[in-house]
Amino acid sequence: MENKEQRKEELYSQAIPAGKRRYFFDVKETRGGDKFITITESRKLFDNNTGDFYFEKNKMFLYKEDFDKFRQGLDNAFSFIETGIVPPPVVVEDNYQHEGDGRLEEMDFKF
Repeated sequence: MENKEQRKEELYSQAIPAGKRRYFFDVKETRGGDKFITITESRKLFDNNTGDFYFEKNKMFLYKEDFDKFRQGLDNAFSFIETGIVPPPVVVEDNYQHEGDGRLEEMDFKF
């Protein structure tokens, strides 16, 4: 039987340095063998109270069934920035549940 550490082992990881930020793209695998991506933004910040630097991390999970929609949405955003033309919306055929789908508890959203 595999332990928790083995299940969380990354199959692939890539770090992208971007100024004060660093983006991590990690491919992991569920217990059922499905692969998913975690995208992490890490920012180095300074704490004026302690005089120390620390890292703030924001993470999102991207599951295989959402890859195409996510890619299309990202492509649309890039296209709009480059051309100024509003692209057609991403067509969503499933019913996304905002609560109770078992995933939101894992996500760390900070805006």
